[in-house]
Amino acid sequence: MQQVYIPKERVKKLKAEKELVATVEKRTRCKIKIDDEDIVEISGEAYGEFNAKSVLQAFGRGFEMETALKLCDDNYYFNSIDLEQIFGSEKRLQQVKARIIGESGKTKRYIESVSMAKISVYGNTVSLIGTIEEITEAKAAIDTLIEGGTHKLAYIRMEAAHRKNKEAMHKAGF
Repeated sequence: MQQVYIPKERVKKLKAEKELVATVEKRTRCKIKIDDEDIVEISGEAYGEFNAKSVLQAFGRGFEMETALKLCDDNYYFNSIDLEQIFGSEKRLQQVKARIIGESGKTKRYIESVSMAKISVYGNTVSLIGTIEEITEAKAAIDTLIEGGTHKLAYIRMEAAHRKNKEAMHKAGF
């Protein structure tokens, strides 16, 4: 049995939309039990539990269930950056989150469109779902913004990582 913490407002969404839980149970062949607080219990085969836990963690970090379910595919990964551990000041944390999202979501959308990774800025975290290459590309931009670099520099680094990945795939015959 596995347990996963999910913020209370996300647990409410799981409870309200029972088909979300049913979808995860079907895809992972696990049984999911939601308590009244913020802990979700998962029981089933080890591999299914692992996948269900990953999906529910991603859902808890703000991803829609359809995106979180990509984690059932062995080629997709979840990565989360806890900004609270990086920044001591709440003001700085909010500034960095705003820079990652950008005006009207423009920065986040651009990073997602180039890297093809999915990004969620939720609470004090920035989380990503994608292939290793997609996450590497998106993290190049996000890390630059976290370090205080300009948006232009973030895009340059991400686009360079994207070109490098494309060249490696081309050389490998894909």
